[in-house]
Amino acid sequence: MTVVIQEQALTFPCDGETLVGVLHQPAAPGNRGVVVVVGGPQYRIGTHRQYVLLARELAAQGIPVLRFDLRGMGDSTGDFPGFEDLNVDIRAAVDCLQAQAPSVNDVVLLGLCDGASASAFYGATDSRIGGLVLINPWVRSEQTLARAQVRHYYLQRLTSPQFWRKALGGGLNPLRVGSELLGKVAQARGVKKDHGTQAHPEPLSLPERVSAALRAFDRRVLVILGGADMTAQEFDTAVWRSSAMKDWTARSQVTLQRQPGANHTYSTAAWRRQVHDWISQWLLLP
Repeated sequence: MTVVIQEQALTFPCDGETLVGVLHQPAAPGNRGVVVVVGGPQYRIGTHRQYVLLARELAAQGIPVLRFDLRGMGDSTGDFPGFEDLNVDIRAAVDCLQAQAPSVNDVVLLGLCDGASASAFYGATDSRIGGLVLINPWVRSEQTLARAQVRHYYLQRLTSPQFWRKALGGGLNPLRVGSELLGKVAQARGVKKDHGTQAHPEPLSLPERVSAALRAFDRRVLVILGGADMTAQEFDTAVWRSSAMKDWTARSQVTLQRQPGANHTYSTAAWRRQVHDWISQWLLLP
C-alpha cells in the first residue's frame, strides 16, 4: 500500500523573527509527532541529508515531522542565540507542528549533539513534550573531555601491543605520553591552581545542567551513543555513568542504545539504518 505524504515548506514566527521549516505530513497522522532540533552549524537538512531521510521514513509510518532552521541558521532570520537559549525557538516549532497537525498531542523532540542538549533543557518546561530522542548529546567541558580521553584514548593506547613495540623501538617517547596522561588525569579530576578562596560558588557545569534537566523530565527518553564518537563518550562518562544519574538511568522510561564504531554523525548507510530502526521502533511504542 502506498502511503501519501505531503511535504510542505512553511514559515512561522519566533520572538520577532521568521523561522523556515519543512513539514512532513502523512495523510492520516496519529497523535504523536516529531520536532527535529538541529545541532551545531547545521540547518534543517542535516549532515548526509539525515533529517530529510528520517523525516520521510517516519511520515511513511504515520508520524508527522517538522524540521526547521533555528534563528540565525539556514534560511531563518535573526541571530543564533546559542544552544542553551533555544527554548523560544523550540516552543515556536511545537506550536507550528500542532497548528498544522491538530491530531498531535504528544510531541517528541529529536536532536543530535547540542540539538540534543537543547532538547533536554526544553523538555520539562512544556507538558506537550512526551519524549526525547537524544543522539550523542553535547556536554563538553575541559574536564569531561579529559575524562573521556583518559578512559577511551589513553587506556586503549597503553594496552596496545603496537604502542609498546613502537616505544621499545624508539619510535616514540613513553615519558612524553606519560606526562600527557598525567596532565589529562589532573584535568579529569578538576585540579586547578589555587587562586584563593572564592566568594561565590562556581556555577554548575554543562554536564551538571544537562543532568539536572534530564532528571526533571519524567517522560520517555531514548539515548543513542556512537561508539567512536568523543562527544558520546563524554556524555557516557560525565552524565550517563555519574552517580547523580543512577536513579534516572534505571527508570523504565529511559532507553539507551549504543552503536559500536559509529562516528558523531552516523555517516555510513548501515549506521543510519540502525539509528532509524531504533527511533522508529521507539516512537511506535504506545
